[in-house]
Amino acid sequence: MEPDLEVVQIRPGESFAAWSHGYPFRTVRWHFHPEYELHLVVATRGRYFVGDFIGEFEPGNLVLTGPNLPHNWVSHIPKETTVPLRCQVVQFSEQFIAGVQAALPELAALQPLLERSRRGVLFSDETSRQVAPLMQELMDAQGVRRIELFLSMLGHLSRGQHKALASASYLPDPSGYMSVGINKALAFLRENLTQPFTEAELAAIAGQSTSAFSRAFRKHTGMTLVQYVKRLRINLACQILMSDEQAAITDICFEVGFNNLSNFNRQFRAEKGMTPSQFRLLRMDEQKDRGSRRRPSPEKTAEIDGKTSAGFAARDKDRFAQTRRRTPGTAEDGQAGTATGPG
Repeated sequence: MEPDLEVVQIRPGESFAAWSHGYPFRTVRWHFHPEYELHLVVATRGRYFVGDFIGEFEPGNLVLTGPNLPHNWVSHIPKETTVPLRCQVVQFSEQFIAGVQAALPELAALQPLLERSRRGVLFSDETSRQVAPLMQELMDAQGVRRIELFLSMLGHLSRGQHKALASASYLPDPSGYMSVGINKALAFLRENLTQPFTEAELAAIAGQSTSAFSRAFRKHTGMTLVQYVKRLRINLACQILMSDEQAAITDICFEVGFNNLSNFNRQFRAEKGMTPSQFRLLRMDEQKDRGSRRRPSPEKTAEIDGKTSAGFAARDKDRFAQTRRRTPGTAEDGQAGTATGPG
């Protein structure tokens, strides 16, 4: 059975995905994706599959899977039973982690683990106990705190004991997986997100009827094609709004694939709860707030400089007086003489 492609959603303004889910859930199936995935089981027991490995899992099961490595966790629970929270997941791309390693040479020590993760690695109970509270906090963390937690987790993972899961001879075959109809359609969609296309065209790529493709697409993504494309295009618009303050809203509308400005504004508001202009202003205000917290205002800077200068002057005057008391031949205040000091 060929694995399904999962399209990982990383929100605008974030470097990696961190989320949790219950059971059953739409991604609980034999699947793969180009991103690394750190997967922590917090509830239920069952059987899990990583490449050609099959094992039993329980709460605390912590596994890192590499790019395009098929995997799945199947819980053993009674039929019609649902579990609100079963797993916590962190997903990050090869490009992101390579960029982090390039910026932080200390993370070169992480490379052997990343290479082993292409077979999937299971971490020790001790490492799981160290990482679990960090993952829990990461689920709701924002801003710089997300990066702090992420790097802290990487540190524990790189030092922790672990073992490879899939056999050394197992090789993921993403090109083979992509020959499956729905995966071919999803790959086409990702490459042509901003271009016009129809559901019938995607169905033809998948080799299915339009109705069969519609059902398969909803099964794979948890939403309709229209909802899915709208979300991806709105997220792309958010990235442009944050990265280019000069870009006109109208230009962004057409750049991401919408062909009507009023519809773009309406869909953006429905997805984000605000207009594109409000979103841009909000992010600009957040950046200004962060900057103001880092830098004192000009008035405050002048006040600090004044106090610092006065402090230095008082300190130097005191030191000078002490030097005069210690040094023979130093003149008293208002009298002629020769003052000694550093040469």
